Amino acid sequence: MTTWVFDGTVLPSGDTARLTFGQDPSGERLPGRYAVPGLVDSHCHLTLAGGPNGPVLRGADFAAERLGELADAGVSAVRDVGGNREVTLELARTADPDRPLVLAAGRFLAPNGRYFTDAYEPVAPEDLLTAVEAEIADGATWLKLVGDFPEVGPDGPIRGSKVAPSYDIEVVEAMVELAHSRNVRVAAHVNTDHVSELIRVGIDSVEHGTALTEQDLQALGARGGAWTPTLCASVSPSPDETPERKAKREERSAYLASVLPLAERYGVRVLTGSDAVGTVAAEIDQLVRHGLTVEQAITAASTGAQDFLGLSGAGNLVTYDADPREHPGVLATPAAVVLNQRRIS
Repeated sequence: MTTWVFDGTVLPSGDTARLTFGQDPSGERLPGRYAVPGLVDSHCHLTLAGGPNGPVLRGADFAAERLGELADAGVSAVRDVGGNREVTLELARTADPDRPLVLAAGRFLAPNGRYFTDAYEPVAPEDLLTAVEAEIADGATWLKLVGDFPEVGPDGPIRGSKVAPSYDIEVVEAMVELAHSRNVRVAAHVNTDHVSELIRVGIDSVEHGTALTEQDLQALGARGGAWTPTLCASVSPSPDETPERKAKREERSAYLASVLPLAERYGVRVLTGSDAVGTVAAEIDQLVRHGLTVEQAITAASTGAQDFLGLSGAGNLVTYDADPREHPGVLATPAAVVLNQRRIS
């Protein structure tokens, strides 16, 4: 097997290094003068596809194709935060050097009428702890709580309906306590001020978080929590966007740009997540557009995420011809990708 050698600048630290992948220290040189030790997609849905009334669940072949696309883009690890549990938990249980590492939350945890109908099986409040036990028993290291959501009808979320908490906070608190007692962490989808209560009862990462305040970030940072803003999903225009929805989107974007820099100040670990619509490279670009430095955004997508998720970048590398700190757009076109010690592109 060919040994590959990288000589150049490793980001986000900016250190100059010589890295060898293989046994022969005089191996073939990798293209690219700049590198990152593997990208991390911290909010991904490997088994969600678009449907007529919102996302639908897909199977193992779909997930394998997605993982291949992610690997080619330089992603070495994925945190799947909800989907087809039979597929994602199996991926998490079985290591495969030919694909990115998968951490999985299993199913979406939401009651009837509080998530996309074709993407989950509802969990009643009285059954939540039993469902949590089942996910953990099958290998989930994260749990995905749908913390709030608009009312859902047969054609998907009802526009104009109020976004409301999915479960009473006492039920959520018991869920978090159970998860933590099993060394499992909780990621919560939340887009309202209900986020304050969820942080209070101990969730570990906020997903989306479009209503986070400075006080929320202080509390989350004090506990070493994380925020995955999924900006590609939150602020990207849709093809059928009305003037009213455009105005709301632009207002949301401006608000996020005002609070994202505060996350760094208060020690909140910002993470990158493609959700079901974006890419890690595009998310880095959006983070920079919303107030982070390029170095902070690259950290969110690499070493920062690896640290928060308990991963190592060893054996992984993605290289670029130009310096991403000066030209963030190059992150979308890697010069080479090394996954688990082997060059794959």
